Amino acid sequence: MAVTEGRILMSADDVRRSLARIAHEIIERNRGVEGVILLGIQSRGVPLARRLANLMSELEGVAIECGDIDVSLSRDDVDRHPTRSFRPTRIPGSIADARVILIDDVLFTGRTIRAAMDVIFSYGRPRGIQLAVLVDRGHRELPIRADFVGKNVPTSRLEDVRVRLTEIDGVDEVRLAHGAERVSA
Repeated sequence: MAVTEGRILMSADDVRRSLARIAHEIIERNRGVEGVILLGIQSRGVPLARRLANLMSELEGVAIECGDIDVSLSRDDVDRHPTRSFRPTRIPGSIADARVILIDDVLFTGRTIRAAMDVIFSYGRPRGIQLAVLVDRGHRELPIRADFVGKNVPTSRLEDVRVRLTEIDGVDEVRLAHGAERVSA
């Protein structure tokens, strides 16, 4: 899809502040971090999960379990996107009776989150699953809602939300760009 560079929705400072707020909200909602496991969805959810784990660890004074999951083989559009690269799922310890916090960069149709829940349940039955995203852009196709949101950005289907993170892209920012209409993500 051809996409223009677009305008900045979140600067590096905005991303940092949003993650700090989300870390506090996760701790508050769960009354601490006992039994909490953070799971970042490949690819940009992984560095976000690690950052949140570090922030929460600093606040609570204990290590936060953090892993990552690849949903590429669990997606309902795998036949339309057969070239997706596969990365191994890494879940620290058992998720049985854990409070799993899924972390992703952008919430759009909800299909990635549905696939992530399929992966989680293949490893066991957690006490609950909560969702944290840096950006919620709307256009849900499934009944999925984020529990923790950095920024709500109403978009059209002709717009594209691009998250860039230092660990992958060398810079932290979120841009809104115009591109071809997307079917789902």
